[in-house]
Amino acid sequence: MGSYVAFGAGAIAVLWVIVALLSRSAQGLVPLIVGLVLAGAIYVPLQMRAMAASVPMIHDITTDTGNPPQWVALLEARKASTNGADYDPATAEEQQKAYPEIQTFNSASPPAELFDKAKKVATDMGWQIVAAEPTEGRIEATDTTMWFGFKDDVVIRIVADGSGSKLDIRSMSRVGKSDLGKNAMRIRDFLGRLKAA
Repeated sequence: MGSYVAFGAGAIAVLWVIVALLSRSAQGLVPLIVGLVLAGAIYVPLQMRAMAASVPMIHDITTDTGNPPQWVALLEARKASTNGADYDPATAEEQQKAYPEIQTFNSASPPAELFDKAKKVATDMGWQIVAAEPTEGRIEATDTTMWFGFKDDVVIRIVADGSGSKLDIRSMSRVGKSDLGKNAMRIRDFLGRLKAA
């Protein structure tokens, strides 16, 4: 409900600004701006706290919890980060409870074709491609979050599977105990786009 109230207040504020501009009146504009700034300063932390409470306290999500893809090009950056590079098997159970839909992507396409599609989807999503090794079936990238500029790293592994191929992806935050569900959202978005490609 707090979100709806905040959006409603924002809509009223925008309407007020339009009316003020059209009538060339600045009366009440300063208190309005101060009110919006204060509301935002309260709303954003409360919203983040609510989000953190609704997702598990993990920051490393992968489609293959038994054998997650590993970083090569980004390994040093990962080791230098607060969260490191190692996969904690204890997160697997929490991930599977919270995000059971995050599974290996199977395709009838050969690995080379799936690799090209995956690289295009990653590029279209605005990720900074750090490595793309078609012979190894490995793509590594960094995604920077919009509001706070946090860097999350992604590694994609593509291997042959019978006449087709399969893709596993891992997304991990460099800092923070909880990712507020961002890594799972990123993987879901990527797999959805890949399926539609």
